[in-house]
Amino acid sequence: MGDGPHGSPVVHGFPHLATVRSAIHALYRRLSYDGVHRYAPSLLPAEAAFADADDLHLGAQRVARAMVQHLRLPDARMIVAFRAMEHAGSVELAAGPEYFIELNDRFRTHRRDIGAALSHEVMHVLLHRLGLEFAGTRDNEILTDTAAAYLGAGWLLLDAFREDATSSQKLGYLTPEEFGYVLAKRALAFDEDPSPWFTSPQAYTAYEAGQAQALRESAQPPLTAAGWAGRRLYAKDRRYAQDHPGAGTAPGPEAPYAFETTREGLRVTFPCPTCHQRNGIPVRGRVRARCALCRTALDCTT
Repeated sequence: MGDGPHGSPVVHGFPHLATVRSAIHALYRRLSYDGVHRYAPSLLPAEAAFADADDLHLGAQRVARAMVQHLRLPDARMIVAFRAMEHAGSVELAAGPEYFIELNDRFRTHRRDIGAALSHEVMHVLLHRLGLEFAGTRDNEILTDTAAAYLGAGWLLLDAFREDATSSQKLGYLTPEEFGYVLAKRALAFDEDPSPWFTSPQAYTAYEAGQAQALRESAQPPLTAAGWAGRRLYAKDRRYAQDHPGAGTAPGPEAPYAFETTREGLRVTFPCPTCHQRNGIPVRGRVRARCALCRTALDCTT
């Protein structure tokens, strides 16, 4: 697990958003709607709480067990050790039933963040068992961060983000705002608000930024919730597609939708705002569809 060096500038914004969306989509494809929703509710703060007075190794084992139980790995025993290392942590992905996790020595004195580090490492175990991985270390680590946050344990990773005038700390490969985005996506899908759990003011600010991005995606044409400007642009693009059948789509590459001409008439395709599955529906005014992958009801004005 990677993290930014203490005092180094923290990257902000949404540079990995395409990979994050692919990761959420991959979770739904691998687990199904029912499988994803087995991870409700989120891990509670008390289950990852770690006081300075707690025994280091017994406390780490307790939090690791809580992660295992939350992520439904009942037959996986985690052995947690600490050593000097470059990254925040690592895990051996052998066949089990025991998994050996090593955490950076600095967590000996930063115990409040042990749960955050463990959420990432235990998620590696779950993804390994699911046979779910992305090509390349960077994308695979983004998948791990995204899965940890979306499946209810990784809000701790965002809460570990702290930044002031002289120093900063961030765990994981996602930016703080991207963690906020994933958590906001989960909040919308699970009807769950993680914001009261944050102890870091910077985490709450990042969550709000991620939430704004997630809400924008829930209000893109052809969804009925789209704003006036989006609906007006959509109508213009639709007219072009109707006037130029078979010529391809008029919208630019950043448009959230595309048109295609079929024997039955014009269709619009667009990503589901929950799972990013691409859905296609006929262009015929008000339409209510349901995402084939995550069952989200899609109220559209096509």
